[in-house]
Amino acid sequence: MKEISKSVEDIEIEAKKILEEAKANANEILFKAREEAKEILSAQMPMDGVETECQEIVRKANMEAAKKDKGAARKASEIRANADRKIDETVKYIVDIIIGRG
Repeated sequence: MKEISKSVEDIEIEAKKILEEAKANANEILFKAREEAKEILSAQMPMDGVETECQEIVRKANMEAAKKDKGAARKASEIRANADRKIDETVKYIVDIIIGRG
């Protein structure tokens, strides 16, 4: 039973790690987009369309960050669902052994 708890804990830790990595990636994407936007704004060029381009870069970065965050959340959810299924299977196996069906 301790092994099951340890396995579930390991899965939960892995799911948290995946979410943290996704958030870090999202923050990095947003940081890079802001830096790129600052570079564009500080460059000496005609200002026509620069603000629009800046907004588009930030919009795309936000979309990409949201996709990565959703993907990580989905993966973490799948890991948790698999853990629950494995726990149920293990409990059934143990019960079958105890009652002599195993």
